[in-house]
Amino acid sequence: MNFGVNSNTGRLRSVAMRRPGAILEADSERWHYAKPINPDVLLSQYETFASLVEESGAEIHWIADDPADDLADSVFVYDPSFTFPQGAVVMNLGKPLRSAESDLHANFYKSLGIPVLGSIESPGSIEGGDCYWLDDTTLAVGRGFRTNQSGIDQLRSIVEPHGIAIEAYDLVYLKGPEACLHLMSVCSPLAPDLAMVYAPLMPTALYQRMEQLGIELLHAPTDEFEASGGLNLNILATAPREVIAIDGFPRTAQLLRLAGCDVKLFDASELCLPCEGGPTCLTRPLGRD
Repeated sequence: MNFGVNSNTGRLRSVAMRRPGAILEADSERWHYAKPINPDVLLSQYETFASLVEESGAEIHWIADDPADDLADSVFVYDPSFTFPQGAVVMNLGKPLRSAESDLHANFYKSLGIPVLGSIESPGSIEGGDCYWLDDTTLAVGRGFRTNQSGIDQLRSIVEPHGIAIEAYDLVYLKGPEACLHLMSVCSPLAPDLAMVYAPLMPTALYQRMEQLGIELLHAPTDEFEASGGLNLNILATAPREVIAIDGFPRTAQLLRLAGCDVKLFDASELCLPCEGGPTCLTRPLGRD
């Protein structure tokens, strides 16, 4: 298989995904979803999304699913691990209900023969959604409610011997510890030199850093960002300027197209919008060119 990642937007060759299981019967209040889930609609939307990923040319490797495991958020596979050119790091998630997902990912990598470089241990916490490649040897990490300093320090000790530098940036409080605000909630990569951001919530130092790197920053429309809970900005790049995004936010789609992006849209009214997870969250890239 094509394994190794040091980019947000290189052509996606292989990817891990997990089909919806426990989420279909999840208690929406317990899991902090905006409303109860319609399981039939969610499943249909997931199959549409998976088809778009396959049509991009990516090979999907499925993490075994078990609806009885009570891991409703496990369909959002981006967070429990992160992949590097040399192997994977298993994260320790900041949302306690998700803690068992780390073992799922560790066992998955073992089954594929992919090296695990290390694991983040308590009291450290870190989630994949807080990690963003600035270039092929530099990873920006957001420090907030899901990712703490201990987690960042542990990640640094694991990957720096492999030539990967870590830069930490503080996230805002916004809706507090119960809500999901990741670094990638406010910054979505589209190509090595292009990203969409929501500037009012961006760490100033990161915004300036990206400008210094020559990255063009598209500004997500405020009305669509608020209406979507930020998920209009959750965009999966399957290659530079080739993206999958949530339908229903026409000004966002127009911005992408004006910047030269080939945009594939899908209805995510049940799969993503109520659950604080978008197209990027539904994938764990294993190999990018």
